[in-house]
Amino acid sequence: MNRTTHRPSATVHGYPRQGPDRELKRAVEDFWAGRSSADQLLTTAADLRRKVFQQLADAGLGEIPSNHFSLYDHVLDAAWMLGAVPPRHLAAAQDARPGTPEHTLAVYFAMARGTEQAEPLEMTKWFDTNYHYLVPELGPDTAFRADPGKPLTELAEAKLLGLTTRPVLLGPISFLLLAKPAPDAPADFQPLTLLDRLLPVYAEILDALHTVGAEWVQLDEPVLVQDQPPAVLSATARAYRDLTSATRRPKLLVASYFDALGDALPVLARTRVEGLALDFTGPAAANLPALAAIGGVPDKRLVAGVIDGRNIWTTDLEQSLATLATLLGLAGQVDVAPSCSLLHVPLDTGREHDLDPQVLRWLAFARQKVDETVTLARALSDGRDTVAAQLAANRAARASRSASALTFDREVRARAATVTAQDTHRPQPYPERAAAQQARLNLPPLPTTTIGSFPQTDALRSARAGLRTGRIDHAAYRTRIEAEISEVIAFQEKAGLDVLVHGEPERNDMVQYFAEQLTGYLATRHGWVQSYGTRYVRPPILAGDVSRPASMTTHWYRYAADLTHRPVKGMLTGPVTMLAWSFVRDDQPLADTARQVALALRDEVADLEAAGAAVIQVDEPALRETLPLRRDAHPDHLAWATEAFRLTTSGVRADTQIHTHMCYAEFGDILPAIDDLDADVISLEATRSRMAVATELAAARYPRAAGPGVYDIHAPRVPGTSEVTDLLRAALDHLPADRLWVNPDCGLKTRHWAEVRPALEHLVTAARDLRTTLDGRR
Repeated sequence: MNRTTHRPSATVHGYPRQGPDRELKRAVEDFWAGRSSADQLLTTAADLRRKVFQQLADAGLGEIPSNHFSLYDHVLDAAWMLGAVPPRHLAAAQDARPGTPEHTLAVYFAMARGTEQAEPLEMTKWFDTNYHYLVPELGPDTAFRADPGKPLTELAEAKLLGLTTRPVLLGPISFLLLAKPAPDAPADFQPLTLLDRLLPVYAEILDALHTVGAEWVQLDEPVLVQDQPPAVLSATARAYRDLTSATRRPKLLVASYFDALGDALPVLARTRVEGLALDFTGPAAANLPALAAIGGVPDKRLVAGVIDGRNIWTTDLEQSLATLATLLGLAGQVDVAPSCSLLHVPLDTGREHDLDPQVLRWLAFARQKVDETVTLARALSDGRDTVAAQLAANRAARASRSASALTFDREVRARAATVTAQDTHRPQPYPERAAAQQARLNLPPLPTTTIGSFPQTDALRSARAGLRTGRIDHAAYRTRIEAEISEVIAFQEKAGLDVLVHGEPERNDMVQYFAEQLTGYLATRHGWVQSYGTRYVRPPILAGDVSRPASMTTHWYRYAADLTHRPVKGMLTGPVTMLAWSFVRDDQPLADTARQVALALRDEVADLEAAGAAVIQVDEPALRETLPLRRDAHPDHLAWATEAFRLTTSGVRADTQIHTHMCYAEFGDILPAIDDLDADVISLEATRSRMAVATELAAARYPRAAGPGVYDIHAPRVPGTSEVTDLLRAALDHLPADRLWVNPDCGLKTRHWAEVRPALEHLVTAARDLRTTLDGRR
């Protein structure tokens, strides 16, 4: 490539899908509810795509991606494109005529959500982000089939606007390594063995895209930033040797993000792909010296991810320009991009009218990150003087943030500095605590409980909105929440649950609720980010030092506890999850921020115990998902993460039972860290993985009580009593009855009462029936 003739261009890997007012969420949910047709849903989706294409073009991007949009999940879309549809999901759509949009969507959403007859695909975290993907199921008999309809459609939609886009596809290595063996696959089956069968299908899709005018196609291979054995690196070399050997194909841009490529970098550099997209932010900054060490890629295009696509702070444009200046000497062509898809950040700061304008200067959502990308590309191509005003504004915004009183609290820092090892350990060993807790709680074998939240009804959302807008006052709001708690407690007592919860009706979100009551946090009004499917969250912004001005939960706990003689759990979100599900400050180590949050939560734990709570649950679903992608970084991360949890919980008495909860992830590789939390009871997602975590806990000789989930709350299915019983029997094959709890996979806020009532009744019935047949297992 001739470096002197190319003008650096700006591009992105992807963009938020939902629309400015979450139009996609409403359209999909209207379709599910039968309020709209398949054609209406697809029309809404096409309109949203066209608006994004035009917006990105108007913003000045030199190259616009396509096929990053999804009705539910891009990995699910890849499975569909490759024909990897489990037979049970095809059978679930028998009522619709094949070939129609209704049939397509019935099968697609059956894979995503399941039906009464067919369980959905498993769902888990997308690397160490807060996004969840659906896990493809593959087996030795999987017959791949090319269906490039979606990328072809989006390419054609953009062409109608006069734009030639770069289709984005999940790459073959990542697709196979992110998949799991199908339920009927042999125990030793590895999806990567299907590579030779899969590559011709990718070649067919690339040919179809080339035929209609695609000049470049992006193949995402994020799995290559993880530690991979030689067999995977060899498969990568073979895959891209085969895909680049075709005479009819677009140019290929292989993209990686979230960390450095490590040993995979020279492997990809030696292939004949025309371009590489690399992340140069955070830990992925190691890509820069690694690229220099191999002599660069003078024969390739380099798309340089120099803007953090996962956080919301304004980029240090001067530092990014310095990185880009170095990269100009290491590649045949350098273009500018965020580090990854902008799917992981909110849409636009321009709608955040409630935030201090001074603070808004510190923030860059998706739209602002596009502007930053264009600014950097202009500086490279036309000189810094052409963007002098933007660079000056950027310097001023960053200086304003570093000097702000919001970011520094002397008392918070002094308290954090005095934490000792004694503060982070409970003085009594688990067996002594367990005996004291059973004497206090007097629970039966296989005690039943839920994870915390109950359905968030329209009436609850209306009450919160009414309080926010002034339509109702605090007294009316409190009355509405108390009525909901009363209903939840009454239902749990009638259903026969052993340890109750208040249902969390006052909580808009398990992180945001607490963030709004802690110093150092900021809340957005429109900062929605996709978690999975139609589930969107508004992560708070952790901008400064953290403290707790007043109790956050004890009023609601006392109200619920006064309604029943059964134990009621106090419910908190743990410090690691408070960080993971927020946009966290990047101006100090995560360990320091975690300690501040832990101390604030420790005060709340003490207040709950003083209010009479014998069971306190501190949820840490994010412990696994925040794990660095490279193994050599795990020990340091887990050391501060587990210390923060223990700092939160270690101030209680021996007879106060500490629970924690985790979901959305694989846990086998962090069981020592889970043990290090020293929680008395842990509940874990287990239904979709068919109780695999129980096997892992047993293999690790986990010494405390556990509740592997027996009700998949991420799908609208109501499990029957026999289904729950079968899962419990599977758990009892690995875990002792005297340390086994019975609970759903996760909180129930996204489900409807019509599903929750029978599901929990079946759960209680299954536990009671099994208690009579334990036969000495306890």
